This record gives sequence, structure tokens and C-alpha cells, in this order.
Amino acid sequence: MKPSASASGRVQLFCFPYAGGGASIFRSWQAETGPSLRVIPVRLRGREGRIFEPPLRSVPDLAEAIAAEIVPLIDGPFALFGYSFGALLAFETARLLRRQGNAPDRLMVAALKAPHLPFRRKPIHDLPDLEFAEKIRNFHGTPEAVLRNAELMNLLLPAIRADFTAYETYRYVAEAPLDCPITAMGGARDSSTPLDELAAWGEQTRGRFATHVFPGDHFFLHSARQLLPWTIAQELLPALRKAS
Repeated sequence: MKPSASASGRVQLFCFPYAGGGASIFRSWQAETGPSLRVIPVRLRGREGRIFEPPLRSVPDLAEAIAAEIVPLIDGPFALFGYSFGALLAFETARLLRRQGNAPDRLMVAALKAPHLPFRRKPIHDLPDLEFAEKIRNFHGTPEAVLRNAELMNLLLPAIRADFTAYETYRYVAEAPLDCPITAMGGARDSSTPLDELAAWGEQTRGRFATHVFPGDHFFLHSARQLLPWTIAQELLPALRKAS
């Protein structure tokens, strides 16, 4: 059972990156959210400081590994935030933590349809490297300079492919809705996540549900790089301070 209040008085926010992304995408968030929120990026295998660790290729395996690493860090009120594929990881980690008696106080998800909705896109995870890399280019989430660097792409592709494999082979299993509130965030021009599919996240909670729409496309994480973490902090801190 987690403690009712943090010894430091800070609310913890565990952040899950998009497919192939690393903890560095949240590098500026601590400054943007302020000292009352402790931003803790989830560091996945196969990227950045863990580049030589084999990446995991299924959502259940990822959730289990992530939960094992963050449970010892929980110190009072905490929330999970996931972006795109990271939203699915955050959701399944939240459900696993609930089964273990460590349910989060809030789940915050961005740029992904609700998990119970059907998968609509043609899978790409098993394409040959060149075709797979070209499909990745079409998502506009990887800098062109990176895509053109063959040596760097050879290092990054295993983690990206593993994440796409996990996402595209994911099978939703119905459970009771979470008790914690859920906040879902989307980009106004994100054609991959229509607002009605974003709003369907409300079916996954018995608690309060809210949505926020930001200017930008699927990667509004970058175009709203100050507004997004600021909005998260403004919604999260008052509620969790009161709860603690």
C-alpha cells in the first residue's frame, strides 16, 4: 500500500514516451511543471542509456517490467502520463498496478484512441527494414537527419520495431474501469486519433473524465512543448494535493 502523502510534498508524474522514443523527450518538463511536481520519465530498454538491452515486444511484458521498476519509487500521490504508444503502456501499467494494490491517482493519456476500440491501420512491424523505415518517415515523428543516418537508424530500429510490434499485436482484455480519473489529450489536426476515439477513454474510468485539445497534429507534444506540461500540472496538482 502506498503512503498517503509524499515525504517531499511533491506529486510524482511517471511519463511514458511514444514508440521508439526515450526519456529525453521529457527533458524540459520539470522546468515547465514547477517544483511541486516531480517528473519521472520511464526509461525503456533498447534506447538511450539502455540502448544495448534487448527491447521487449509485447505490452503485457512491458507493463510488468515498468511496474517492477516504478513501484519502489512511489512516494505518495502519483500519476501516469503516456504519449501515443506510451498511453497504451500507461493504461496497462495502471491496470497492473491496481491488481497489485498500487493504483495510480490519475491516468493521463495523449494522442491515442481508447484501448478497447479496434485497430484500424495496416500493421507494419514485420516489414523489411527499408520499407519499415519509410513507413516511420510517414509518421513525421523521427527527424529527417536521423532517418538519413544509416548507422544511427541501425541502432534505433530494433526499439522502434519492438514498440510497433507490441502495439500492433496488442489485444484488449476487458476489466472493470479504473477508479482513478482519466484525462485524455489530443491534437486538433491529428487524423490518426479522431476526437470521438479520444473521448472513448471515458469508458475506462468510474471517476472524473476530462479532455483537452491542443493545436497541432499527432506530435503536438513538440508543437505544444510548453503548453502541454503546464496544462498537465494545472489539472493534476490541485486534485492530488487535495486527495493527499
